[in-house]
Amino acid sequence: MIDAELTALASDIARRVGVKAERHARLGRLTTMRVGGPADLLVVAHHAFELRALIRFARARDLPLLLLGRGSNVVISDRGVRGLVVHVRAEGSRIEGSEYVAEAGVPMARAATETQKAGLSGLEFGLAIPGTVGGAVWANAGAHGSDVASILVSADVLLADGSEARLAANELGLAYRESRFKHGPPDRPDEVVLGARFRLTPASAPDIRARLDDIRRWRQAHQPLGLPSAGSVFRNPAAGPSAGELIDRAGLKGHRIGGASVSEKHANFIVNDAKGSAADVRRLVDHVHAAILERDGIDLAPEIVFAGDWRGWPWPAEEDT
Repeated sequence: MIDAELTALASDIARRVGVKAERHARLGRLTTMRVGGPADLLVVAHHAFELRALIRFARARDLPLLLLGRGSNVVISDRGVRGLVVHVRAEGSRIEGSEYVAEAGVPMARAATETQKAGLSGLEFGLAIPGTVGGAVWANAGAHGSDVASILVSADVLLADGSEARLAANELGLAYRESRFKHGPPDRPDEVVLGARFRLTPASAPDIRARLDDIRRWRQAHQPLGLPSAGSVFRNPAAGPSAGELIDRAGLKGHRIGGASVSEKHANFIVNDAKGSAADVRRLVDHVHAAILERDGIDLAPEIVFAGDWRGWPWPAEEDT
């Protein structure tokens, strides 16, 4: 879009929704991989009302739309993102008996600690999920032997026709790193998670805290927490060795393309040395995928999402930005 169009859209958003839209905002700072070009327009949704209004605004004008939580499983193109990027910071939460109710922008790690303090068990695995509740439902995120599907009661969803519905967990198509939300157009999502309700189990707060401490220690020992990454790169195959084991056995730990390298600590992580580009990361993902396919005949499916303008990929190296 040309600047005049962006200025007009930003003014319209401010007038109709009451939030400020930033033009050409760099998105790398909002992702855990720390890469990515600019958004045409970036807005922050501080609560569910703003989130609903911004989604409806984008739909009414047929604008491409990207919802960004903590940016933990996404690699944004160096060319940036066309249309509207909504940074979801709707973080309302509450305890209702043995249930935890949270808006889409609540960090899963915060959900884990809030429920621990309330003496409710079941969300401990959330400490290992670097994203938000909305993203966790979208992906059926999981870790340490549990996942969202095992505790989810329902999700509040903005549907394609603009109406809202509270959908039961069994209506969401939840499977291993899978849900119905993953199958709409990537730049114009049909359905958006606004919030979720989880059913938990009363337990001793100190016992839950001990479990959280065990998860913290495990992550510190086994994952490259101090370096920019997008989390697990590939889904684990349905049977046999994990993706990390396959990559390790192939001798790919430490393999580097530009500023991106396969973690020496966990082979299913790709880390960025702070000078890497999104193109470096994607080339390395493609290389690892091809190597495992050739060596083991296993077609690893990516867990991370490549978002934004990736038209014409793979690009000639001289076109990287």
